[in-house]
Amino acid sequence: MKPRIRINRFLACSGLGSRRKCEELIRRGTVTLNGVIVERLSIEVDPETDEVKVDGQRVAPSSKSIVLVINKPAGVLSTVTDSHGRRTVIDIAGEQGYRDRLFPVGRLDLDTTGILILTNDGNLAYRLTHPGFKVEKTYHVSVENEVTDKSVTALESGIRKGSFETQPCKVRILKRRKNRTELEVVLKEGKKRQVRRMFAILGYRVAALHRKALGNLEFNDLNIGDIRPLTVKEENRLRELTGLI
Repeated sequence: MKPRIRINRFLACSGLGSRRKCEELIRRGTVTLNGVIVERLSIEVDPETDEVKVDGQRVAPSSKSIVLVINKPAGVLSTVTDSHGRRTVIDIAGEQGYRDRLFPVGRLDLDTTGILILTNDGNLAYRLTHPGFKVEKTYHVSVENEVTDKSVTALESGIRKGSFETQPCKVRILKRRKNRTELEVVLKEGKKRQVRRMFAILGYRVAALHRKALGNLEFNDLNIGDIRPLTVKEENRLRELTGLI
């Protein structure tokens, strides 16, 4: 079964602006799906078979797939634009000469560094972020104080507090000192501020967080702030991980 994507993401991938701007197009009644005016933002589209029009003109994501990887610096937003004028990963892409309509796949917190994919490929983005495809994300986590073995077991089993619940994950102690613990955490999901919240629930403060890998791709050649296209081998590996090839 081919993946479907939300109508606002489909429109954004077609170069019509941010997802927020695309939602406004929908609210104004200018968007049709297979000849019917779209009235709900939750509508999903099959990019290969559905016909989407805006003001009577058919739109579709670019047929040229672009997949970039950036080693995101701290203090940079994982968004397309920011109403307060703060720097985004798309700004960095533009500064490096990448002018195509791109969007980040998932998000890293403002203070989190590391690997982030930028693309115009809605199918790939959907599969990389959907927990059903279980694409692993590996993080290097620096935590204040000494993390106990009991806490590691709790993290690996899944954290549950109120409406916040995580799936089991992999945790490995890299270095343990009295006032600082370095760990590797491997997740197959990506809830908002998930790693920081997991540790906070157990009473720990994350001092630094860096995403170091997607699946088995680590991009070790990238310094903080660097951006480049994926190699053919790397892109094929991502597509294999998401079942696209």
